[in-house]
Amino acid sequence: MRAAFIERRGPADEIRYGDLPVPEPGPGDLLVRVEAVAVNPVDTIVRSGAFPTPLPFPFVVGRDMVGTVVASGPGVSSFRIGDRVWSNSLGHDGRQGAAAEYAVVGADRLYRAPAGVDPVALVAVVHPAATAYLALHVHSDMRSGDTVLVAGAAGHVGRAATVLAVRAGARVVATAGGGDVDACRELGADVVADYRAPDVARTLAEAVPDGVDVHLDTSGRHDLAMALALMACRGRIVAMAGIDARPVLPVGPLYTRDIRIVGFAISNASVSDLAAAARRVNQLVADGLLDPGPVEVLPLSDAATAHLRVERGEVRGVRLVLVPSLD
Repeated sequence: MRAAFIERRGPADEIRYGDLPVPEPGPGDLLVRVEAVAVNPVDTIVRSGAFPTPLPFPFVVGRDMVGTVVASGPGVSSFRIGDRVWSNSLGHDGRQGAAAEYAVVGADRLYRAPAGVDPVALVAVVHPAATAYLALHVHSDMRSGDTVLVAGAAGHVGRAATVLAVRAGARVVATAGGGDVDACRELGADVVADYRAPDVARTLAEAVPDGVDVHLDTSGRHDLAMALALMACRGRIVAMAGIDARPVLPVGPLYTRDIRIVGFAISNASVSDLAAAARRVNQLVADGLLDPGPVEVLPLSDAATAHLRVERGEVRGVRLVLVPSLD
């Protein structure tokens, strides 16, 4: 099979495109013919070694895929040949990645795709939406009636978080670039502030007189001084982006108001938490509530270029999707 793989950790030009043996499904596994693979920022930090995790070499890059089941290993009864499926937890903790013509996936990490959904559109939303679900429902303990501040609400995770929080009965206050303010309001955000505006802190403070219960920064900027000033007593701040960020942390308001800062990466999610997220993601996709936004489709052979473009910040707001059948 053709695959995008590395033989050692390093920069994007370590990615090779060539032939590897088709993997064999073991007990509890399925062999999936891959139709679409998303390119995520986390894929680049796993490949580079910035996110340490065991990698079997040669290592196929990529986390998320949509495809069709073509074979199963012993002991699998939950899927049939021909089922269209998706997964968003490959390429980590010793698991091979998704950027190949075929991938072996454990049945416990595989989910049925909603009927009639385009595989490119689906693979573009599953990772951001599952990330947002876990950040809100598992790590921040968001409840109906909470005020949730989504920083970076125009991004992929931010858009999904806004939709999820609104559907869960929360009031959403958001920040985004000036050109995205109206789009964030259309997603259900009650107030949207331009994060570049000099009076953004005052605008947000006026919007949340009783404070913020959950602060979700998807942008990686981590202005903790402003965040802590906005938090309600016993509020929760979820840190989930910005691997190199070194923000200033004002300790006083953190402990005097019982505020928690929780770190979260979807790579550490349990199988049961991922399955719960997948059920909610499938619901929202089937209801047409998760828009992937702009998507650029590329052949699998462009994997190295795609990684480089993500690392350089050249595709903000655009999802890159690799399609093996284009090669």
